[in-house]
Amino acid sequence: MNSKTHLGHQAKKRFGQNFLHNDAVISDIIDAINPEPGENLIEIGPGLGALTEPVVERAKKLSVVELDRDLAHRLRHHPFLAPHLTIYETDALNFDFAQLAQSKSGIENPLRIFGNLPYNISTPLIFHLLTFKDKVKDMHFMLQKEVVERMAAEPHSKAYGRLSIMTQYQCQVIPVMEIGPEAFKPAPKVDSAIVRLIPHKTIKNPVKDITALNTVCLAAFNQRRKTIRNGFKKLISVEQLDSLNIDANLRPENLTLDDFIMLANFIVDNPPEKEIEKTNKKQSRRAINRENQQV
Repeated sequence: MNSKTHLGHQAKKRFGQNFLHNDAVISDIIDAINPEPGENLIEIGPGLGALTEPVVERAKKLSVVELDRDLAHRLRHHPFLAPHLTIYETDALNFDFAQLAQSKSGIENPLRIFGNLPYNISTPLIFHLLTFKDKVKDMHFMLQKEVVERMAAEPHSKAYGRLSIMTQYQCQVIPVMEIGPEAFKPAPKVDSAIVRLIPHKTIKNPVKDITALNTVCLAAFNQRRKTIRNGFKKLISVEQLDSLNIDANLRPENLTLDDFIMLANFIVDNPPEKEIEKTNKKQSRRAINRENQQV
């Protein structure tokens, strides 16, 4: 298979494929990741190998997760890459990344995950990956610029929301670089950015139940223009908010991460009605749909 045939893949819209082709940008991304031999590197969505090849050149071996069977086939038959790759032809949204952290000797080798993530599934994929944070050293992802801004957003900003809180609670969020559409084929209609996520080794203010943190975030930002008096009325009363020294007239974006942790711990100790808990899955699905529509 010659190089032209290898690169002659037509991007599939259903997989959200946009392939990097700018050598200078690729070099900057690889420098940011800084892969080294012996590290447990995993790439999500290797595509045509724009990042795969230079990572293999530095690290010598790499695991990749690729859903597109045509691209997985190309990688298996790539004259240079194939011997250095372990290929998992599956959907990253359903993949158990924990299995890759276990070495043959039984000693855990922390994961270094990276990739140019499909923008249409980036939010649910990030949430899925965060469930494996205890086995991850760091993650580097190409995302829509707006998503990176939301991940890194501080209170009192329009970008601040559920993604900000859930990500920052679990990781240090470091925006690395911005990338224009011209660096891709086909060119997306949005700007992109690289973000570095480093899971916290210890959490100074741990929540009693991370599901409860997600619950209060969903309630708060489901209708973010409402005051928390209205947003939380099925979870926490105005009197209870007052007992926590939280102004019920504030909007969700005015609350800090520590505020949300306090609210989550409160509903763990003072469980809301069972009827309300049943609606959590519906709210979560709606939130994810809205987040995906924004990207």
